[in-house]
Amino acid sequence: MAKYSKGAGKEVEEAMEEMKQGKLKMGRSAKKVTNPKQAIAIGLSEARQKGEKVPKKATAKKAAPKKAASKKAAAKKTATKKAAAKKAAAKKTAKK
Repeated sequence: MAKYSKGAGKEVEEAMEEMKQGKLKMGRSAKKVTNPKQAIAIGLSEARQKGEKVPKKATAKKAAPKKAASKKAAAKKTATKKAAAKKAAAKKTAKK
């Protein structure tokens, strides 16, 4: 079973042709589209608006929190605090 309808394919073809001719513009900014992937996305978007058979948009995956990096940063902070405390204690005993 086909994922995309023939109408969706035609929309993408038209968008690609417009891009090659330098006529395809994007969104409100109306800047010229130079990337073929962007032209495909615009063609699929137009096909969706017309009600053609096109799969749903892929949603961006959330990045996993970087626990290892934060643990290292926390360990560094505590190490520097401990070192500073030792220096301060050493200065106090040296003064006496």
